[in-house]
Amino acid sequence: MFVRTAGERDLEAIRTLLAETWHATYDAIYGPQRVNEITAEWHSMASLRARLTHPHSEFLVADDGEAISGMAFATAIDDGKLVLLRQLYVLPQKQGAGVGAMLLEEIEQCFPEARMVRVEVERENAAAVSFYRARGFSDFGRPAQTHPEVSILVMEKPLA
Repeated sequence: MFVRTAGERDLEAIRTLLAETWHATYDAIYGPQRVNEITAEWHSMASLRARLTHPHSEFLVADDGEAISGMAFATAIDDGKLVLLRQLYVLPQKQGAGVGAMLLEEIEQCFPEARMVRVEVERENAAAVSFYRARGFSDFGRPAQTHPEVSILVMEKPLA
């Protein structure tokens, strides 16, 4: 398994990965219909394509040479001092095998000026909350924008 920059040819596989991962993770929280709606909007080809050229960002995939097992997307703000981890998803059957940790480590290395990484996690997604806590993230607070249907936990990790 290796981590590399995502490209145009990866977008369909990433979209499939996101749909599968979202259903496995969020069907029990939001219901399959709402997950379909979110996936159609947030993970459309146009939305994914825009990430390829987003300024001050990194769009990565975990690839074993045959298939993509995970993806991550992050942006830097505040003159590069703060990294916002927008997405980090791993196929359900590959979770627990170190793929997410590899992606997170690479994101952290991609932003040498960064002093902090911040992520928003659905509070009911216990596996994700546990994943981030095990990697040095702690609770930071509530997001600036709130949505009535979700309960978001903001977590941060200081970088050296």
